[in-house]
Amino acid sequence: MKKVGIMGGTFNPIHNGHLMLAKQAFEQYTLDEVLFMPCGVPYMKAGQNVEPGTIRAKMTALAIQDMPGFALSTIEIEKKGNTYTYETLKQLTKDNPDTEYYFIVGADSLFHMTKWVHPEHIFDSCCILAAVRDDKTDADMEKQIQILQKEYGADIRLLQINCMNISSSDIRQKIAAGESIEEEVPEQVRQYIERKGLYR
Repeated sequence: MKKVGIMGGTFNPIHNGHLMLAKQAFEQYTLDEVLFMPCGVPYMKAGQNVEPGTIRAKMTALAIQDMPGFALSTIEIEKKGNTYTYETLKQLTKDNPDTEYYFIVGADSLFHMTKWVHPEHIFDSCCILAAVRDDKTDADMEKQIQILQKEYGADIRLLQINCMNISSSDIRQKIAAGESIEEEVPEQVRQYIERKGLYR
């Protein structure tokens, strides 16, 4: 079976923290590939200022262009209406029966996944790789994993990562304030944001 990671997100914009998380998953679980999958219409971020999917996909493509094993998937951007993880996984597993999917999430997402649409289908379709972050202890994570295993039969494994305290919202605020984001995003992404005048 081919082992493929899925790095989903709004990527508004993509940043070095996303890349670090994907890299750790790729290496720790010897994945064949990691698909970076910008969401289309993020229903959980309704009312927020989110750049069009094509813009976010372009930034993602620029961020991963020189990184072997990383690829862009526009499956959610091409879909009309709200995008739901369970639908995406259902389509992927149907189209690629020879592939095992590993859904890569941050620690916070692990505690919110029960609020996603049809979490039972998500846990049935893939293995969850959850990053341990400083704001959650190993004990907190293990307790949540046990809850999800008992309720959904979820296959959840932990990712040990070097914490990068970066968020897309902080980056957008920095850009609006005219501050440098050189440390937070790949240079080609920074140049694209500047050229397009994004988040100003």
